[in-house]
Amino acid sequence: MKRIIAILVLSTFVCCKNSHSIIEDNTTNDIEINKISKPFYWEGANLYFLLTDRFNNGDTSNDINYNRTDKTGVLRGFEGGDLKGITQKIEEGYFTDLGVNAIWMSPIFEQIHGSTDEGTGISYAFHGYWTKDWTSLDANFGTKEDLRKLIKVAHDNGIRIVLDAIINHTGPVTAEDSVWPNEWVRTEPECTHDNYENTITCTLVENLPDIKTESNAPVDVPEQLVKKWKEEGRYEEEMAELNAFFKRTGYPRAPRFYIIKWLTDYIAEYGVDGYRVDTVKHTEEYVWQEFKKECDYTFAEWKKNNANEVLDNTSFYLVGEVYNYGISTGKIYDYGDKKVDYFDNAFSQLINFELKWNAQQQSKEEMFKKYSNLLNTDLKGYGTLNYMTSHDDGRPFDADRSKPNETATKLLLSPGAAQIYYGDETARPLVIEGAKGDATLRSFMNWEDVQNNKETQRILLHWQKLGKFRNNHPSVGAGKHQMISDKPYVFKRTFSKESYQDQVVIGLDLEKGEKELIVSSVFKNGDILREAYSNQVVEVKEGKIKINSNFDIVLLEKK
Repeated sequence: MKRIIAILVLSTFVCCKNSHSIIEDNTTNDIEINKISKPFYWEGANLYFLLTDRFNNGDTSNDINYNRTDKTGVLRGFEGGDLKGITQKIEEGYFTDLGVNAIWMSPIFEQIHGSTDEGTGISYAFHGYWTKDWTSLDANFGTKEDLRKLIKVAHDNGIRIVLDAIINHTGPVTAEDSVWPNEWVRTEPECTHDNYENTITCTLVENLPDIKTESNAPVDVPEQLVKKWKEEGRYEEEMAELNAFFKRTGYPRAPRFYIIKWLTDYIAEYGVDGYRVDTVKHTEEYVWQEFKKECDYTFAEWKKNNANEVLDNTSFYLVGEVYNYGISTGKIYDYGDKKVDYFDNAFSQLINFELKWNAQQQSKEEMFKKYSNLLNTDLKGYGTLNYMTSHDDGRPFDADRSKPNETATKLLLSPGAAQIYYGDETARPLVIEGAKGDATLRSFMNWEDVQNNKETQRILLHWQKLGKFRNNHPSVGAGKHQMISDKPYVFKRTFSKESYQDQVVIGLDLEKGEKELIVSSVFKNGDILREAYSNQVVEVKEGKIKINSNFDIVLLEKK
């Protein structure tokens, strides 16, 4: 049995002019976290969510495609981010340094070629949620070879890849992009969201054709796809694969099953590790059970066929976006006239829209205790994906980026999986002059600040230290929480699964300078510990450790 025991003592660290700066302590500039042999658990994952177009431009030659040259509204057009740019940052160690063990990318499928204008200026589909063809990648994001390399490099670095799935709708209708056939989509009525039916059998917004996911009636491949595939020289191949899929599964050739086939192809061909699913509550719940069944089957087949590339025996990951779902509701989402359990043989996690409010309104102990209790009772065997900022939540925890270190502390120490939204760790601005609506949340990653701004570097270092420690100790996110003392606030997290155990003790609001901490419930006299935040080594004497650092954060682990 492998047993890992550690202690983390931490408080919210705020950089300010007269405080001790983490970058000024030269013992922390080259932190070497112990490489702990440990299994991976989605329940406590460090998941980094990025908009593919807005993260890093690794190939300027693909910045303009499909004649997308119209002048757009602020932050409403493509800006050059691509798959090569993400791969570049994996190779540079950016994600590893942040403790990230999974990356979720916004959709990379081929988007509508045209643009729309709903009062925010001309908008192109840079965000990836306006699909034109699920079977091909958008040229602005890169090629299938680019995707293949990204996933291989990620896996070589112990990082899993999560793609973004949309089954609910196609892209809008434009002058360049025709509507899908009537047997595939509805174009009205628009959803009113006042009951179950008016949330799923309707268009999410105007001019966003809704896939008829409730239908079992056989349909043909839309003519625009037939024409496109023939022009690209792959019609026969695509049709042969569809025939094989429907023969194997026995499913009717209904719209949702075509899309499920196209999405699971990315598992079969590239070995992606999971899907984040968009607009879950706007589609019948049984669709997600069908999707899970095919994802699990395809992932198992990929593992059999690619034994040398398999990371471990972790199951395929499905996390759903049920807009406004909160962990406090447990497993049930209530439409008013109908209650649905989306965890029932479907999702392993749902995105938790509640954390940002809990972080503002509750004490740390109230929040941590509630999350731990729910994850170990009502949600036992499942999980939640916490976030403080996202691409479409107009009320983030820290809109003006005035408390990025507090954001890190509360996000990365909350029980559950943690979603870092790109730029959380660098205080990327969320208020952009001239940007309307959710566009303001989607600026390009602030790499220049990472390179040149000392304050950004201080913030990033704080996130890196917490992220690495969390990554090394699954008990932080996946463990049970128990308070040890109120003042100073100290608690422990314990995790046990099969032959693996991990224990962590966490304390908040410590004084800077010399500190004496009781550790006898975790460590024994004579144990040599490493304090990871200031990179010091200490020994346990009389059940205590003494340490002197410029920080109010202490991360202790057995050396």
